[in-house]
Amino acid sequence: MSIPSHHNVALVTGGSGALGKAICKRLLREGYRVAMADIDGEALGQASLDLDHPDLVTCELDVTKRNDFEAALAVVSKRWGGIGVLVNNAALTRTTPLFEISGEEFDAVTAVALKGTFLGCQVLGAHMRGYGYGRIVNMASLAGQNGGAATGAHYAASKGGIITLTKVFARDLAADGVTVNAISPGPQDLDSVRELLPPDKLDAVIKTIPVGALGDPDYIARLAVLLADPQAISATGATFDVNGGLYLR
Repeated sequence: MSIPSHHNVALVTGGSGALGKAICKRLLREGYRVAMADIDGEALGQASLDLDHPDLVTCELDVTKRNDFEAALAVVSKRWGGIGVLVNNAALTRTTPLFEISGEEFDAVTAVALKGTFLGCQVLGAHMRGYGYGRIVNMASLAGQNGGAATGAHYAASKGGIITLTKVFARDLAADGVTVNAISPGPQDLDSVRELLPPDKLDAVIKTIPVGALGDPDYIARLAVLLADPQAISATGATFDVNGGLYLR
């Protein structure tokens, strides 16, 4: 397998969010050049200031639009020669009760997580296939495996779909030196999780976790970096569970 010079260039969607920023930070620490992508330009600018790294660039990107992925690919390729790693992290987290979810809200949530992951895999997967090398990491969720306990049905369904898309793209790209894997975290120790759940409900969630603690987002980031490694050729089509024992298989 020939490894292109841009193998250490990574595009991370939803990059300005808490988990996205943790992934970008860890990639930078491990020597990657990172394009942090997000639809929220203001949050993107603040996250860039927080990380303050010479190998970090930002891209305003709406993951529901193929043209945005193509534009980001063109900009990053012009700067660094191509993209060797894609982390599909963008998502809309909603906790709307099942029978109160409108069709519009269902479409919005699934468009970002599921369609966004599909378009990212499709556009960047074709680019990587052309070089005979690539690493794609999709952020799934425990909710996509157990139906969700604290999140909405639309979020859970989109994350379950991501696990399936991971298998489909992994099978199609395997012969071209491109691996596709998913990480499926349980509840993480993030401000966004604490904002989503009131303290009493969060405490109740923690009590259900066999290890008795929320997950460490930096560990999720380290796992993403491990799957992005050129040596990770044998890991493909897999979903890596990091849920504190909430879901065992």
